[in-house]
Amino acid sequence: MISALESQLAIGAILFTLGAIGFLTRRNLILMMLSGEMMLHGVSINLTAFGRYHNNAAGQSFTVFVLTVAACEAGLALAVILTLYQRRKSLDVELWSNLGEADLTREVEPAFPAAPPPHEYPRLTPAGAMPKPQAPTVTAKTTT
Repeated sequence: MISALESQLAIGAILFTLGAIGFLTRRNLILMMLSGEMMLHGVSINLTAFGRYHNNAAGQSFTVFVLTVAACEAGLALAVILTLYQRRKSLDVELWSNLGEADLTREVEPAFPAAPPPHEYPRLTPAGAMPKPQAPTVTAKTTT
């Protein structure tokens, strides 16, 4: 007889596998994002299953964090996808491999001028070496 843990782990593994296959085989960004969400939900099912099996709430706590991250990721991903769709008018991933500007192929002048040569600063003596004594300077005094 199959236990509840084994069936929940099997469902989580199936969801994760289907999500991974969908992510790797699709070329539409929305479907790739949904496949990534499916993988996150498969992991969440496994976390809750192990949490229930060990009689602690750690799995449920991690699942809350995973779902929060998944919601944030979905919002940001949809915003980026909509912005890219407005630019290319397609959701095909192959069209987005080159997102650079077409008119930037010419040589661009540097934004900053060349740096002036560095100023020569006085140097300290190496550690442990004594500085060379300097000879006292003698000035001749003349009396008139």
